[in-house]
Order: sequence, then structure tokens, then C-alpha cells
Amino acid sequence: MRTILAIGAAGALGALARTLLGLLVPVSNGFPVGTFVANIAGTFILCFLVEKTLHWTLVNKTTYDAITVGFLGAFTTFSSFSYETFELLQTDVGLALLYGGGSLAVGLFAGAFGFRLGGRRQAA
Repeated sequence: MRTILAIGAAGALGALARTLLGLLVPVSNGFPVGTFVANIAGTFILCFLVEKTLHWTLVNKTTYDAITVGFLGAFTTFSSFSYETFELLQTDVGLALLYGGGSLAVGLFAGAFGFRLGGRRQAA
């Protein structure tokens, strides 16, 4: 029960952080910058933390789940990404392809960088 409550509380904070980011970084020329930034940043942070905790037990399972599943799960948003991509397809196919392809490419890069940086820092 403690883990579920921790995930819920962290999820609420992640959702609030995502909403604030969306307000601070609005859509620019039809490109959903807020969602893009949230998803890329969340991917990097998740991969970094996963790499760190594979080698070191820095946090207990409840805290780990609260951060990864709760906060980062609510902060990043595949549903908004999908919705925004679909909406862009209706109005600007090129921008939709840029957003979808860019999200995938930059997200994979951010994840790889997070894993690499997490491992590199651990070994030092």
C-alpha cells in the first residue's frame, strides 16, 4: 500500500510539472514544444536513473517506483504525443513527420545518452 501511495503522490507531482512545463513552453508554429521537451527530458532522466540503480542500490524500491513509474510516468506522455501527432497530420503532414520522427530520434539519443552518462558516473 505504501508503494501505491508513493507512486500516486509522485504521479500527481509529475502531472503538475508536465502542466507547468506546457504553460512555460507553449506550442510554437504548431509544434508542441512542451510535450517534446517533457518526453525527451523524461526519457533521459529515466534511462540515467535506471543505469545508476542497476549498479548501485541508491534508493529503495518504493522510492524508485515513485520516481520512475509515478513522477516520470506522469511527466512524460505518449497519449499527448499521439494526439498531437494525429492533429498535426490533419493540418501539416510535414510538421507531423518532423514531430513524430524527431521525437523518436531525439528520444532514442536522449535515452542512450542517459544510459551512458549514468554508467560513466557510476564507474568514476
